[in-house]
Amino acid sequence: MDIIPVVDILNSEVVHAVKGNRAEYKPLKSVLCNSTDPEIVASVLKKYGFKKLYIADLDAILGKGDNTDVFKNISEQTGLHLIVDAGVTETKRAQLLFQNKVNQVIIGTETLQNLNFVRTAVKLFGNEKILVSLDLMKNKVLCKSELSGSMGALEVAFEIQKMGVSQMIFLDLARVGSNEGIDLAFVQKFKSSINVDLLVGGGVRNIRDILLLENLHVSGVLVATALHSGRLTVEELKQAKLIT
Repeated sequence: MDIIPVVDILNSEVVHAVKGNRAEYKPLKSVLCNSTDPEIVASVLKKYGFKKLYIADLDAILGKGDNTDVFKNISEQTGLHLIVDAGVTETKRAQLLFQNKVNQVIIGTETLQNLNFVRTAVKLFGNEKILVSLDLMKNKVLCKSELSGSMGALEVAFEIQKMGVSQMIFLDLARVGSNEGIDLAFVQKFKSSINVDLLVGGGVRNIRDILLLENLHVSGVLVATALHSGRLTVEELKQAKLIT
């Protein structure tokens, strides 16, 4: 199971995400790093032994700009495997990210406008390079496509799976930065009904939560607040042999 730190970039600096209320996000304060520069934060995380990095380009998602050059710099400086959500809705934009050293591109349901785009992207780039993020807010799927409406989260996930997706992220935005814990019941239901590799984010509090998710055989866990606050330590992750 991969432990994947999250870097949220807003106004070109790393911010602390809390419950999806982006207007209230504050610059990152971390026990691991005293900088909000994305490239410095990424370098520190690399130093601590992490191999992958999830980046949410909130500037791109909100239509305020993008940080594509930052991704390239991080990749060249650290060699980290980059998984990026930059609000991609067209293949041209995905191609640009890959050209700038992004390893995997996320298509988030929050910004997805047409379900066929998922099928097209998977066919063009391969299911090892495209992940779909099932973005939830208060148990409802955030979605602008034909999947929005009365469909439940598992129904949406099943439809996405049929597009050829092999990797999916369950991201509960209402729990991000909340210290409320993971929705383990939903993760269990997902694992029993949807046949894709699953990464989970939103609400991880400590090493116990991570070990519970490991027992559910998820492929990866996204961490931010717990890590930067010190409630989850690098030493604990190393003792559990989750990082080296």
